[in-house]
Amino acid sequence: MDHLRRRLMFILGGTSSKKVATNLANRLQQPLLHTTYKRFPDDEFYIRLHDNIAGQDVLIVQTAYPDQKIVELLLIQDAVHDAGAKKVTVVLPYFGYSRQDKKFEDGEAISARAIAQHISLHADCVITVDPHKEHILKFFTVPAYSCSAVSAIAQYLKEKHIDFILAPDKGAKERARETAALINCEYDYLEKTRIDGSTVKVTPKKLDARGRHVAIIDDIISTGSTMAHSIKELKKQGAASVSVACTHGLFVGGAKEKLLSADCDEIIATDTIETEYSKVSAAECIAETLLKTVLHIKN
Repeated sequence: MDHLRRRLMFILGGTSSKKVATNLANRLQQPLLHTTYKRFPDDEFYIRLHDNIAGQDVLIVQTAYPDQKIVELLLIQDAVHDAGAKKVTVVLPYFGYSRQDKKFEDGEAISARAIAQHISLHADCVITVDPHKEHILKFFTVPAYSCSAVSAIAQYLKEKHIDFILAPDKGAKERARETAALINCEYDYLEKTRIDGSTVKVTPKKLDARGRHVAIIDDIISTGSTMAHSIKELKKQGAASVSVACTHGLFVGGAKEKLLSADCDEIIATDTIETEYSKVSAAECIAETLLKTVLHIKN
């Protein structure tokens, strides 16, 4: 890391991503940009930059979720652009609205495209973590890159002696396969079997979870309903423990309560969305991608 001892950029952490920004600053040995954030009585956002960034490269780190944080990001970008930054890289630890990536019905907005195009106005490039679909990167009008927190999550699960990785459905099987390969354990995906009009049984497709320490892994945990049902079923089938892990822990609609009520042994998420379950940092994969793609530095 000797090549990073000189200042390459200022790192600016938005209100939704202070932890990731601080971890990045430490990892890259670069200074955090001093800022003032506040909200007026009518809840409008205010930002002021305190460092002279004219002619400097700036890395803005801000999760674009929920809506309020997207407005903050746009104002942060405006302030940085107006202050004369030479190059602006925007890191979106979580890219909100990315799941609406096409029109499902006539007259709908393609939300991922709309947000991406607005962020692109005052950005030279963008990095995001574990996007729901890789093709959404094409919606940005500047170079956009993705990175994956799977390696960091796998390392955490390995330390917890997880010996069986499950995807919640067939669509997430590749993530489970990649995680299991890093841990050196078996993997499978959950399959739903309808018993009758009101009963659905969830079981691994091929392998038996009996006696295993299981982790169900996905990119996003939103309401947690499917995960909670899966935990209950796996416990009934004799799993020794069942944890859930994700990159983006939205935890909406009483998700935490559902998971804990289902006797979940541990809830694990990264800090792309900062919660009490942010036990893994996405900073390492962001730093690696930044070095390779934006700074063109080989570790």
